[in-house]
Amino acid sequence: MTFVQPLADLRTSPTVALFEGRRHAGVELSFYDTTWKTGRGPAMHLHPYPEVFLVEAGEATFVVDGEEVVAGSGHVVVVPANTPHRFENRAEAPLRVLSLHPNGEVLQTAAE
Repeated sequence: MTFVQPLADLRTSPTVALFEGRRHAGVELSFYDTTWKTGRGPAMHLHPYPEVFLVEAGEATFVVDGEEVVAGSGHVVVVPANTPHRFENRAEAPLRVLSLHPNGEVLQTAAE
């Protein structure tokens, strides 16, 4: 059966929409669709699988295993499995990021 649902129905907050593939549609892919204000972003964390980011709008400063990387609209960032990472919107405009998880559910551990 084809899964169709408005992104708005997947919102967990004004900032985040979460699709967990296994729960929603029986597939092994999950994603976050996020929009961040200036100075905001997720805390340092890691996953037991790689994470692929698509910066859809704005500019993000990623910190990946202690290294800073700046990525703007249209850039793809791949973070290896088990690698501490975070990102932040350091620009004035809103930052929109799609975060793809090659797993049917999001598995995330806080890291410092």
